[in-house]
Amino acid sequence: AAVTSDFIVGFCGETEEDTALAVQLLSQLGRHPNVIGSVVVSLGCETLDAHDLTERIGQGTAPVELLVLQEIGGTRRTVDRGVLLARQMLSAAIGQRREPCPVSALTIGLECGGSDATSGLAANPAMGAFSDLMVSAGARVILAETSELLGAEHILAQRSANADVHERLMHTIEECERYLKSTGEDFVGKQPAPGNIRGGITTVEEKALGDVLKGGTTPVVDVLTYGQPPTLPGLSFMDTPGNDPQSVSALAAAGSHVVVFTTGRGNPMGNALAPVLKVTGNAHTYARMGDDIDIDASAIIRAEETIAQVGRRIYDASLEVASGRQTAAEALGHV
Repeated sequence: AAVTSDFIVGFCGETEEDTALAVQLLSQLGRHPNVIGSVVVSLGCETLDAHDLTERIGQGTAPVELLVLQEIGGTRRTVDRGVLLARQMLSAAIGQRREPCPVSALTIGLECGGSDATSGLAANPAMGAFSDLMVSAGARVILAETSELLGAEHILAQRSANADVHERLMHTIEECERYLKSTGEDFVGKQPAPGNIRGGITTVEEKALGDVLKGGTTPVVDVLTYGQPPTLPGLSFMDTPGNDPQSVSALAAAGSHVVVFTTGRGNPMGNALAPVLKVTGNAHTYARMGDDIDIDASAIIRAEETIAQVGRRIYDASLEVASGRQTAAEALGHV
């Protein structure tokens, strides 16, 4: 995918930790393999060091330009200059040609949203089969959404590749629980969400069991912080919120070439850098929202296809998307 990335930098009054994280994530987004160029727009007096951000993005393969609004002389001049630079980057990228690469070169993000009972019965198990196929081919696969694991984390932890991974995974879950309790609100009373309940999910543990299925059956080889790029082939777990845009943003920052997203009740979201491939196990959702869905996995429930067969369909579709085919979210302009 050829994408030009525009970042508006305006961080003031943030903590040093927040500012450092912003620079880290924005620089990783600027170096995303789907980016052909970046225009960093700075006000000129913010806490975040836009020059440092630009230099970090420049460590990648795509060009980057910094525009400082206060120096250029206002909004109109900055916009005109930025549009010109972006068009130049696009023109330069048109000459690029696709080259073959192995599946092992891919990073794949796993996500779910708007889950219902069919998610745990069909879509998530099929995604698990897809995950196993990707891992067997040597790809890096990222399972996310820490709060969605509460109540079933022990099942995933049993698959830890070693004691260190087990310890870090359980610590991540415990920190999430500790934070949720510190708010004074009843998280369990908010999970499952109203849409989950209408879709037939009855407990937070039931929802978590469905979430674990997305990661298939292979060992968990690493535990990643928010947006941290994986370095090991195989299945890694990333510490992200359950909120879909926040979680998918982290998967994109980690360099995911494609994000596969299961949804029972239907979800249209996409991402500007990582194509989001939608899978549903609900035939009614596919009938209502077919324009937003890439793969109908409901044949599993009707016993017309096996979990393995749908997993293979997701695998084939993800390779087509990685090779340039648009997802439904991209065609609809959801970024």
